[in-house]
Amino acid sequence: MSTRIAFLKGHGTENDFVIVPDPDNVIDLPPAAVAALCDRRAGIGGDGLLHVVRSAAHPEARHMAADAEWFMDYRNGDGSVAEMCGNGVRVFARYLQRAGHVAEGDLAVATRGGVKTVHLAKDGDVTVGMGRALLPEGDVTVSVGERSWPARNVNMGNPHAVAFVDDLGHAGDLHSPPPFSPAAAYPDGVNVEFVVDRGPRHVAMRVHERGAGETRSCGTGACAVAVATARRDGIDPAVSGTPATYTVDVPGGTLVITERPDGEIEMTGPAVIVAEGEIDAEWLEDAVRRRA
Repeated sequence: MSTRIAFLKGHGTENDFVIVPDPDNVIDLPPAAVAALCDRRAGIGGDGLLHVVRSAAHPEARHMAADAEWFMDYRNGDGSVAEMCGNGVRVFARYLQRAGHVAEGDLAVATRGGVKTVHLAKDGDVTVGMGRALLPEGDVTVSVGERSWPARNVNMGNPHAVAFVDDLGHAGDLHSPPPFSPAAAYPDGVNVEFVVDRGPRHVAMRVHERGAGETRSCGTGACAVAVATARRDGIDPAVSGTPATYTVDVPGGTLVITERPDGEIEMTGPAVIVAEGEIDAEWLEDAVRRRA
């Protein structure tokens, strides 16, 4: 490993990420290294890490290399691997643009949740094709303290439980994962969204993300919320033949989510690179040893 490793820091609606460019997939990033880098006091700080690798160089993405040159090897802030991160894809695309790998317009990004289509607009917003939502059957309940709510089970390539509440404060501090039942509904854990209405086709949410705690934004969560809200409102674009667009306020900003009649969901929002620098590899190796 070289003595210094390049990194950038970026965010999408204040869902923030450490970005590690590694086109040839030569940097070893075990969970302890990711957790050290994402540590807000002893590291760089972030809700997660975007490991930027060419698809052909990563064993999990080689089968997608013909469709997407770049693979978003996404990790949660605790070092665990995640299938997808909607805000992360926007920031990932912004990095590729900044680095000169892509220009304004359309591109494809490989993720563990499949290949995602991305559009870099001239106005700075980034739109991501998030795929289709799956709505597994079965009742789910989430709880905070003595309160509990029924939740809609929505899968956006990663699992979500969407609960409609009277007040976002009822979600508590969201430092710990809100309990859910039945346990079999989410064997690998779940992202939990708490939602209130703000107006016609306009909602606000808070979220606890697996492996990260409460975050300022969650792109797949906002998509799950829009779909769950549409179904609650009796709206299904596959039935009506008309796209449904919802504005979703998150603590870090606003995302616009559109579900098309073919089931495809598009998410539009900002993506910003705020800094770049170098990681001291000796520090990182020491941090990994201390966390072992």
